[in-house]
Formats: sequence, structure tokens, C-alpha cells
Amino acid sequence: MSEPMNLTQIQELIKFVAKSGVSEVEIEQKDFKIKITTPAGKVQMVAAPVQMQVATAPAPVAAPAPVAAASATVEKPAAALDAKYVTIKAPMIGTFYRSPGPGKPIFVNVGDSIEKGKPICIIEAMKLFNEIEAEVSGKIVKVLVDDAKPVEYDQPLFLVDPA
Repeated sequence: MSEPMNLTQIQELIKFVAKSGVSEVEIEQKDFKIKITTPAGKVQMVAAPVQMQVATAPAPVAAPAPVAAASATVEKPAAALDAKYVTIKAPMIGTFYRSPGPGKPIFVNVGDSIEKGKPICIIEAMKLFNEIEAEVSGKIVKVLVDDAKPVEYDQPLFLVDPA
């Protein structure tokens, strides 16, 4: 039988899934399993949101939910204030970058107006730089992640005032 996929083959598979519009791909070999899924109907990025699970790794999606629930109960006054804002969340696990490259101007600052579809940051996942586009139009109220820091799937990145 064939040997497990190498990193380059996995990256090519991710690119293929992103371009093809396929919502799920699963490959299983003797000692290797990879599953790539994309949310149906979301075409908001250069590369589609990708979630990868390898059989030996724990599912990365389970951890953020309890953390978010705990912080919502502790910060009730802040949660009520933030209720009018839209939260833009990370569509994948990776490293968050506010600019397209070192020494280049950042995509958005607090107070900037954004339009739906406009690039607002980059998330690097497996050496692929995925340009993340705004899901809503509005004004950036808060940047919730520091530049060059790791982010989890569904982690809040920006607060936007849609008014």
C-alpha cells in the first residue's frame, strides 16, 4: 500500500478542496487518516476555511466552546455592551497577522470602516497564508488578538459596529 502523505501533498489537497467547492474530503490509509471539511456556502476567503484532524490528535474544535461560555458568564456588563457589536471569528486554526507582510501597513485599525468582502487580516495555516475577508460592513471597535499570535478555530478576532 502507499505511504502516508507528506506536508506538501497535504497542502496541495487543502488547495484543491478550497478551489473545488467540495465540502468534505476524508482519506484513510493504514496508519494515517486526514479529514478536511469546509462550511457549506461560505466563500469569503482566498482559501476556504479548513479544519484538519489527524487520527492521533485531539479535535481542536472542542476547546474554545467552554472557554467562551465561561467568559460570557463572568463578564455580564461587558457582554451586554458588546451585544450590539458583530464578532468576526477565526475560520481556522493558525497564526494571526494584521498585515500582508513584514514592514507593510496593517489591514485595519480600531476606528476604520470596513466593507463586506474587504481583507482584514491573514491567518497562516500550514505555511499557507489565507486572507480573511470581512463578513459584515461597519466600523472596527476592537482588535481582540495580538499580531503574530496563534488563534484557534472560532476564536473572536475583531469586534465590529455594524451601525
